[in-house]
Amino acid sequence: MTSAEGKLFIGGEWVAPDGGHYPVVDPATEEVVGLAPEASREQVHQAAAAAREAFGPWSRTRPEERAAILDRAADLMQRDFAANAELARAETGATTATARGMQVAVGVSRFRRYAKGAFEPVEQPLAPQINEAGPMGRAGVFGALAVRQPVGVVTCVTSYNNPWANPAGKVAPALAMGNTVVVKPAPQDPLSVFKMAEALAEAGVPRGVVNVVTGASPAVGEAAVDSPDVDMVSFTGSTAVGQRIAEVCGRHMKRQLMELGGKGAALVFDDADLDSAVLGIGTTFSFYSGQICTAPTRVLVQRGVHDRLVEKLAGYAGYLKVGEPTARDTVVGPVISAAHRDRVESYVELGRKEGATVVAGGEHPPLDRGFYVAPTLLADCTNDMRVAREEIFGPVVVVIPFDDEEEGVALANDSDYGLLDYVWSGDVARGFRVARRLRAGGVGVNTIGRNMEAPFGGFKKSGVGRDVGSYALHAYSELQSIVWPG
Repeated sequence: MTSAEGKLFIGGEWVAPDGGHYPVVDPATEEVVGLAPEASREQVHQAAAAAREAFGPWSRTRPEERAAILDRAADLMQRDFAANAELARAETGATTATARGMQVAVGVSRFRRYAKGAFEPVEQPLAPQINEAGPMGRAGVFGALAVRQPVGVVTCVTSYNNPWANPAGKVAPALAMGNTVVVKPAPQDPLSVFKMAEALAEAGVPRGVVNVVTGASPAVGEAAVDSPDVDMVSFTGSTAVGQRIAEVCGRHMKRQLMELGGKGAALVFDDADLDSAVLGIGTTFSFYSGQICTAPTRVLVQRGVHDRLVEKLAGYAGYLKVGEPTARDTVVGPVISAAHRDRVESYVELGRKEGATVVAGGEHPPLDRGFYVAPTLLADCTNDMRVAREEIFGPVVVVIPFDDEEEGVALANDSDYGLLDYVWSGDVARGFRVARRLRAGGVGVNTIGRNMEAPFGGFKKSGVGRDVGSYALHAYSELQSIVWPG
């Protein structure tokens, strides 16, 4: 029995859904890729109960056992790499290169990384402390140990923009730390996550350690969050949904890890290498059709180079080939759905009404089918426009001028979001000085590159907590102190 039959994965078994099935659509062709199961609320709670039952035994397994399963799962995902990448491409609309290199390959690498993470130290001896006699205890020397314990049952609610790397970045470190999981994928592209579950089951993960429930109804996600068997929620998605999840978690004191929206600022100073800045901004805001929360969608440019940068960015946007994801020269494929295409295009029209000038894009790409949006550059913008303040989550970038460093930093920080910002300057000292003043979880100085051991997460409405590298292991653990007389 396989997930291809449209079943849920609960307690180590493939289970027929109570709610039937719904279609998963290829955003490039508008054709049905497959049918996803619609879980009932009761089935979601069954999955959480199975994870609760499996938690005790799994949390006590030796690191070698957990690591071996994660490594075998990575091997099996790699074995089926071509098929996995094609499925990811079909259900997300990502280009073939993105599906292979940034989705499946990154997912596999994360399982391998956290197989090693199972061996990372979970105990830290603390310096002995001399206490004087008092009402809370006797005098003497006391030793202490800080121990990382698994949180328990973790609900992983994943985003549609990367159905391999995003779930892997939650499931792998959670399992490595000894947690059990209930995975609730985004409804638009859940099929890849079932392939991940198949690999884990074949790799020997015990029954109930990994569970996958899906559904187009918000009730499925709500049940996965509010189940009394769930101790923690790890969520990637919109700030609005994250706020609703936080309310539920707050009522029940559930732990949270949330990567939410972004409206990244890219500060370009007048001494910057403009070609480097344009390449970085253009590459990132167009990647996966702009459906990434780390995109620099607010470009803040010092007035001395403003016009030149706008000209160069407009030229770059016009160079980007929009088309079928399977074509070798395609850079920008479709967005995830017709509704999202309409939403993105409505923001372009809103920008026009607010007084912005469309200097590139803005038109509907001349394609017969698919949910495509042209890479669009809006100039003559101010930071109080809605197109500058709200996350569009598409290939649309706004340009805002500033006079000096003080104004540039103030504009960058004048946002509800604070996930990932960027600074381009020929003065490296200024680049690092400005970076430290930005209220963002991460800052790239003269680069869009990422270090995959660096902590990742947001300030303000961009999220709660940090993951990636060892920080993900910390996120899926609780700190316990053990004290004894020395």
